[in-house]
Amino acid sequence: MVLALASVGPVNAQDAAAHPMADVDQLPPDQTVSDTVIELAGWVVASKDSQGYPFTIIDKAAAQVLVFDGDGRLRGAAPGLFGSAVGDHTAPGIAGLALREIPGKDRTTPAGRFIGGFGPSIDAGRVLWVDYDSAVSMHPTATGVPAERRVERLASPSPDDNRITHGCINVSPEFYEQVVVPTFERGGVFYILPDTAPLAETFPEFVQSRGPVESNQEANAGAARH
Repeated sequence: MVLALASVGPVNAQDAAAHPMADVDQLPPDQTVSDTVIELAGWVVASKDSQGYPFTIIDKAAAQVLVFDGDGRLRGAAPGLFGSAVGDHTAPGIAGLALREIPGKDRTTPAGRFIGGFGPSIDAGRVLWVDYDSAVSMHPTATGVPAERRVERLASPSPDDNRITHGCINVSPEFYEQVVVPTFERGGVFYILPDTAPLAETFPEFVQSRGPVESNQEANAGAARH
């Protein structure tokens, strides 16, 4: 994995060099992390947007989950599984539906900034809620439906087959226990990059911090992707 600048302390090159790698790195060896993810991580720390709480940046397109502690140190990076439908919306009332009742087009992992934490669920015990209102949680990959091949999809070096869930975020059991559980025991902030929505619409303050030129370029690029 190439992540030279993602270990952000006070967001400068010296700190990046001091902590160049994640404590737990499960990403494929030749897979890079996007500049947007690196810049967003730096902005979260510099602006104190997570208010000292640990945070995760989730890149659905690259199928990556990056976990940082409250100081911005990269604790872990791993592939993830996401909603089978490409999109960033949350359908009204989806939290009250059984999994089999969720229409295919609404099986999305919503984009945005969410404050989450561990809490009870009706059918899965204690889970890490990313967004309780839309019933999106992060949990270990399940093997209950062999035809879905979730373990194989997670192990694949390509992100192209990582869209399979009803909207929740799946990571390997090892990553969940070693990184996610201890990092988010007291809650944290989750930043999920959009599939199709403009970045300036999803994270306006972050894009504005990049300056008017970058903001305009990002807004135009986002509009072109619709």
